[in-house]
Amino acid sequence: MLNRRRFLTNAATATLATAWITRGAAEARAEGTTRTDAGWRTFEVSTKIDLQRTEGPAQLWLPVIQSAGDYQKAETPRWESNSSDIRIEKDPASNADILHVTWSGEPQRTIDVIQRVATRNRGTRDRVSATAEELEHELRGTPSMPVDGIVKTTAMRIVEGRDRPEDRARAIYDWVIDNTFRDANIDGCGVGNVKDMLESGYFGGKCADISSLFVALARAAGLPARDVFGIRVADSTDFKSLGRSGDVTKAQHCRAEVYLDAHGWVAVDPADVRKVVLEENLPLDNASVRAFREKAYGNWEMNWVGYNTARDFVLPGGDLQQGFLMYPAAITSRGELDCLSPKTFAYSITSKEVTA
Repeated sequence: MLNRRRFLTNAATATLATAWITRGAAEARAEGTTRTDAGWRTFEVSTKIDLQRTEGPAQLWLPVIQSAGDYQKAETPRWESNSSDIRIEKDPASNADILHVTWSGEPQRTIDVIQRVATRNRGTRDRVSATAEELEHELRGTPSMPVDGIVKTTAMRIVEGRDRPEDRARAIYDWVIDNTFRDANIDGCGVGNVKDMLESGYFGGKCADISSLFVALARAAGLPARDVFGIRVADSTDFKSLGRSGDVTKAQHCRAEVYLDAHGWVAVDPADVRKVVLEENLPLDNASVRAFREKAYGNWEMNWVGYNTARDFVLPGGDLQQGFLMYPAAITSRGELDCLSPKTFAYSITSKEVTA
């Protein structure tokens, strides 16, 4: 049991050591990882949830920032809440850490979660390895990202005549950028249903759509790949449209990785190339866009933090299905709350850079 209305940590009940996690969380402070130390920057990300007054039980699930490679080091979250049942659970398929909160008879349901994370820009120098089991998992199709049918046919057409994995990955990356566009009218980050995109021939979307298209095509071409779901936490040095600081409630962003034996997991971000084209009002052949297109293949500016790689799964402790977990998710006696509707699901996420 957790004491009410007191700051607590869950260090005794959870660890952040998964296949996607490769470094200890406490190392961020131990190594003095601040903005002035070898490019490291440290952020505190706070998520405040108020489910408002409802009758009956309620459950909440929040994505947890996780440590990854040698470019992101996350500490165990701490929280303040009137719930007496809070725990970190795992999605068994992806090993994603998920904060699971349950309320029973409490008339109000609130929680404030604070997590500290240190990041530094990720480049091709930062090798992130994988186990054989992990790579096998990242070749499989999912309900929203199948690897057969039209996805397989499209992928093989893109990589025709290319045998080297490096050449196949780059061909898919370029094809996705050349054939998609960012649709500002789509809610949130999109849904990432690749089969629907290809069958309809409508390649407009947002980051979850564009990144998922890359991932599914890569998998269909025999390349392990995965989405990485996260959120922007600071301004960008590349383009204004690629950053957000302070209030980051609507700053969720999905990136992607593809595994190449010579390099390990390679960071890519075709969705942000398309975001720059739309929001900076620049043509795809603009010199600045071309330069960023090259940079976004193999590099991530880490003014963003990653949550997890979970895809098409059931939230732990319930039967609520999710395509991905990048936003808070909740269910009450009224049913599942719409994470994109602040009128029925009140929450805010803020970030601030810290130096100690």
